[in-house]
Amino acid sequence: MNSMSSDVSQLSVNTIRTLSIDAVQAANSGHPGAPLGAAPMAYVLWQDFLRFNPQHPEWAGRDRFVLSAGHASMLIYSLLHLTGYDMPLEDLKNFRQWGSKTPGHPEFFHTPGLDATTGPLGQGAAMTVGMAMAEAHLAARYNRGGFPIFNNHTYAVLGDGDLQEGVNHEAAALAGHLRLNKLIWLHDDNQIQLDTPTSKAESDDVAARYVSYGWNVLKVADGNDLDQIRAAIREAQTSDRPTLIQVRTVIGFGSPRAGTSKAHGEPLGAEGVATTKQALGWDYPAFTVPGEVAAHMNARECGAALEAEWNALMDGYRAAHPELGAEVDALLARDLPATLADALPSYEVGGKAVATRNASGEVINALAKVVPGLMGGSADLSGSTKTTIKDGGEMQADAMGGRNVLFGVREFGMAAAANGLSLYGGLRPMVGTFLVFADYLKPAFRLSAIQMQPVTYVLTHDSIGLGEDGPTHQPIDQIAMLRAVPGAHVIRPADANETAAAWQMALEYDKGPTAIALSRQDLPILPRNHAGVKKGAYVVRDAEGAAQVILIASGSEVSLALDAAEALSGEGIAARVVSMPCMEVFRAQERSYRDSVLTPGVKRVALEAASKAPWYEWVGLEGAVIGMDTFGASAPASVLFEKFGFSVQNVVKVVRGVL
Repeated sequence: MNSMSSDVSQLSVNTIRTLSIDAVQAANSGHPGAPLGAAPMAYVLWQDFLRFNPQHPEWAGRDRFVLSAGHASMLIYSLLHLTGYDMPLEDLKNFRQWGSKTPGHPEFFHTPGLDATTGPLGQGAAMTVGMAMAEAHLAARYNRGGFPIFNNHTYAVLGDGDLQEGVNHEAAALAGHLRLNKLIWLHDDNQIQLDTPTSKAESDDVAARYVSYGWNVLKVADGNDLDQIRAAIREAQTSDRPTLIQVRTVIGFGSPRAGTSKAHGEPLGAEGVATTKQALGWDYPAFTVPGEVAAHMNARECGAALEAEWNALMDGYRAAHPELGAEVDALLARDLPATLADALPSYEVGGKAVATRNASGEVINALAKVVPGLMGGSADLSGSTKTTIKDGGEMQADAMGGRNVLFGVREFGMAAAANGLSLYGGLRPMVGTFLVFADYLKPAFRLSAIQMQPVTYVLTHDSIGLGEDGPTHQPIDQIAMLRAVPGAHVIRPADANETAAAWQMALEYDKGPTAIALSRQDLPILPRNHAGVKKGAYVVRDAEGAAQVILIASGSEVSLALDAAEALSGEGIAARVVSMPCMEVFRAQERSYRDSVLTPGVKRVALEAASKAPWYEWVGLEGAVIGMDTFGASAPASVLFEKFGFSVQNVVKVVRGVL
């Protein structure tokens, strides 16, 4: 956070380098090349610009830093150790080992001081776009004269692979459009990737590409020149646009493999480490931190002062604007109103049938009035996904306080940015698209789960019921794919009342993302059973007497199951109907409750117009699943359901076969 002589600065850079290669060598696994090359830019950023408090990593007023090139994880672990975070030297010695704070790629929630989980290239940088959006959005809504309570920069270090990933293009274009001037990316421009020199894989003009996105692009010709790096970051901080700083570095600097792909992803070997240290003029034992470096880089005192200054600003803000102060405190604590359930709309049995996507739109607008952090948008489908917050305003470069984000047709970039919005703190982002396009955003959904971020995914047009658009737009395998993600909740509500409960569940679940799969077609209103929905599954219609078969369904197929139960009753077969909107939540219930819903020993048939695979857990080998084994077809929804076996006649036939 402050510079001293060039001697201690260079010694500090080499300390970062040698800690990194020592740890990789001790693990006999890892990536030494990037830390050797990028250490100078990381040192300058952390020492001279980054605002943070090692003793309170979650301090809301801090700058955000993301190592998008997550394979270079020892770079940030070394910085965390040197600047005073809870990162003992012993953890560096146990790099990539069980139980250490130094896993192979940076993991948010696992290691103090990280602002995101990175490793899947492109996503770290894309998440910083969301973080910068969050800062600008909250500043526009809450900052007042003399009280810039939201006023931080967001930084990322990227490799060539990050810049090549498609999600980087999506996110960078959005950042340029929104003119996120507090977003600064440092490109570790070493012109080498894992397989080859970059020249064998790309020939585009990267700088020109970013200029076309609306970015400011700066170049540092010598990545070892600390003064050049400082000057570039200072200039970036005064820009009215996001900035890409291309820093020309040498991968594996100082090592026998410098400048080659061999430096990327394997230890240097004992001889290589010795040769590298000799080239760096380093004459210390492994894992040594010289005393002057430890004193120079320890940021505890400075960080505490920065946070104290911000806390005083917040105290003044609360005194001058008590209502806003209370709202900001609640936002940052992610508090929900005690009356959240009272805000939910309710629908009466016998009322007009409602598509669950339409019900979701009504619920979103009801919740937006009592949950100020709720915001987001869709991938150019807000009219179809019903994700628009009425009177919420559109987020644009000159109106960053808008609650509706026009993400464009950028599903992956949208979801990655939503992770960043959530990671920043205070906001409850939602994103929307058709369920079939979950394929495009799946890697970000997976990172929502890994990072335990409560992002809500509004995924409409959830089955062959969307009809004439045909098999390219009819989701078959997507909901099974999402259900397979650990820590994620996937809710497919059967009617408008279940949809309202699903939204409450999404807001109350803070350990991961929630995907809500919604219908395009109208669905009849079922009796309201909020408590049952919140347990993941419940009995919608019980049999008269002992049930001979249990029909289990989700979404639009619950109504079909009810009709089939009536038909079975007419044939003397007693059927219970269970709605199972969320398998993950039901699976977590007490055994006694699960057995009360799915009585042991009773044959079961599941219905869902999607992949059959997830349902065998619930029906067993003696049950049956009526689902999809093929892609859909282009025809009216009623025709498709009949042709693919979602009819009362076929359900009765399958039940007879099971019994």
